[in-house]
Amino acid sequence: MIDFADTSPDIQVAEAEYLRLLGYPAGHVPGDRARELAAWAREWYTRGGRPWAYAREIPAVELKNGAVRIEGAAFHSERLRRSFEESEAHAAVLAAVSAGPEAEQEAQRLWNEEKPDEYFFLETYASAVTEHLITMLGARLCGWAERQGAAILPHYSPGYTGWDVSEQPRLLALADGKLPGALETLDSGALRPKKSQLAVFGITSDAHSLYRLTAGVPCVNCSFQPCQYRRAPYGRGTVAELAASYTVNAKALERWAAQRLRLERGSDGAIEARFRYDGTTCINEGRPLAFDYTVKLGPRDEGFPLLEQHCAPAPGDTGHCAMCQYIADGEALMNTIEQEKPLAGRPIADALEWRRPSSPAGCYCDAASRDHKWGLVLETIHFALHRDGDL
Repeated sequence: MIDFADTSPDIQVAEAEYLRLLGYPAGHVPGDRARELAAWAREWYTRGGRPWAYAREIPAVELKNGAVRIEGAAFHSERLRRSFEESEAHAAVLAAVSAGPEAEQEAQRLWNEEKPDEYFFLETYASAVTEHLITMLGARLCGWAERQGAAILPHYSPGYTGWDVSEQPRLLALADGKLPGALETLDSGALRPKKSQLAVFGITSDAHSLYRLTAGVPCVNCSFQPCQYRRAPYGRGTVAELAASYTVNAKALERWAAQRLRLERGSDGAIEARFRYDGTTCINEGRPLAFDYTVKLGPRDEGFPLLEQHCAPAPGDTGHCAMCQYIADGEALMNTIEQEKPLAGRPIADALEWRRPSSPAGCYCDAASRDHKWGLVLETIHFALHRDGDL
């Protein structure tokens, strides 16, 4: 059984990971002042930081009523539940890591002394330490699982997409007061110290089936490159690499994927995507309107081809009736919208190669504005599939 606490964990954050969190693009070489601040923050934390890591195996796991129940506590994350179900996970590991409160306190002192640069670099390094700790813990668990003939699923945490942070106190309670450092939840569900993380790793004995599931391969989500147990290239960073191919920034895509998009996976490997677009008319004082997009994608091994596409006003929407083209010839416009199915039959990845005019108008009166919206929908679907490990 896994049950350990480490008060002297490795904190040698990879330079590339630190620079990524600082906001630098891959391959960028920071200037002299930035390098000086980065080195100072790393050196300060090495002297003044008090990190720790904790892990405990929990064999009592069941999937019931759409929730993952761990030692009787129910957690409602569809992605967590699906990963446990598809990999036939039989147990879980509760993980907790913290960079400690020291860097947070020092950063606040620097802010009060009007030293925003030092504040930013130290805060960011503490965040990098937290990410590094959970990564190293995952690598350690992979080593343990290898010796048991088992496999570890990628970790998932409250606050990630689809898992409400309000369930964090319930997860912390599973530690039963055995953590090697102070950790508490606020009313919001956030943790204090803030540079901390709670996570769940699934354990499965069916390692062979696990590695057939792209979303379940922990190596794709693990940046610990020298790990001797690595079975697939690290792929998490490729979202940033893909960002240049999207017509909108990754933050907007992440927000739309979380708030506007719903993916439903069928047993045959097909996926139905539903997207809600909210806009305004260009006349009649900018009346709000809402359209629903439905896209059916074929299976992954065929590249998620676009099999079906539909676009229509959302139920109850009246704003579309105020569009100038609808007023001129409503039925013809709606028929045109229904018949337009850009990239039909082609893989979803082709959406990134689709060169279309940029038309930010909120209405649906002309073809350019409709193509623009279809492009945003398809890019958001592509982003969500890549984020979830399906691509």
